[in-house]
Amino acid sequence: MKRFLLFAILAVAASSCSTLKNTATTHDFNTNAPYTVPVIADLEVSGNRIMYAYVPPKSVQNGGTQNAINTAIREALVTNGNADVLVGLETQVRFNALKKIKSVVVTGYPAKYKNFRQLDEEIWYNTPYFHVQYDNCNASKRR
Repeated sequence: MKRFLLFAILAVAASSCSTLKNTATTHDFNTNAPYTVPVIADLEVSGNRIMYAYVPPKSVQNGGTQNAINTAIREALVTNGNADVLVGLETQVRFNALKKIKSVVVTGYPAKYKNFRQLDEEIWYNTPYFHVQYDNCNASKRR
């Protein structure tokens, strides 16, 4: 009986010392999805530059500096005629002595999107913005 008990204790001790864990991750790819086509849009840019000062509440401040900047941009666009984007955007963030965001000032030209269209070959080849040139020495991008 003592041998059987000793053998059982050794078997339990040997089997509990090692654990085996297998994990696997799989990804499904939809091969039937349509190809994406680049879309370009014209902008109708206002001639008046706007400046908007925003004092973020604590809930926006808790999201961080970039959250406060994005909220200030959104508020500036809504306040100035529901524009879609600010062109020539400049931001100034002011902090207090405790490193909390005191205010955010955004300036830029409000613009609205118009005339969405697909990027065709004629526009691609005739617009130098779409062509990136590489330097042979260090393969860095130049425009």
